[in-house]
Amino acid sequence: MKHSLSDQKPIFQQIRERVEEAILDGILQPEDRIPSTNEFAKEYQINPATAGKGVNELVDKGVIYKKRGVGMFVSLDARKILINERKENFVEQYIEPLKTEAKRLGITEEDLRKML
Repeated sequence: MKHSLSDQKPIFQQIRERVEEAILDGILQPEDRIPSTNEFAKEYQINPATAGKGVNELVDKGVIYKKRGVGMFVSLDARKILINERKENFVEQYIEPLKTEAKRLGITEEDLRKML
């Protein structure tokens, strides 16, 4: 998961997104261990609490879970959870604005379907 961090977004969000991408891309599979907050901190030279914030967001969503004394692991439903979340966001971020702009431009739904 080694890549440099950007100044464009909060670091904890980038950590969370990197784990999500690895799950969606199949790099991390259900029951795989993810790096600890200390491992993230060492790799990216950040505070462990910052990494922990991103990891805890994934725990809250049910994407990963903690095994006390062992580490953090990808849940069985992680990919499904992330796909459902992304589908909802996709409609809000892309489809609705697309339909609004098409309407402004006089593009019919039929023409829009053909374009897609």
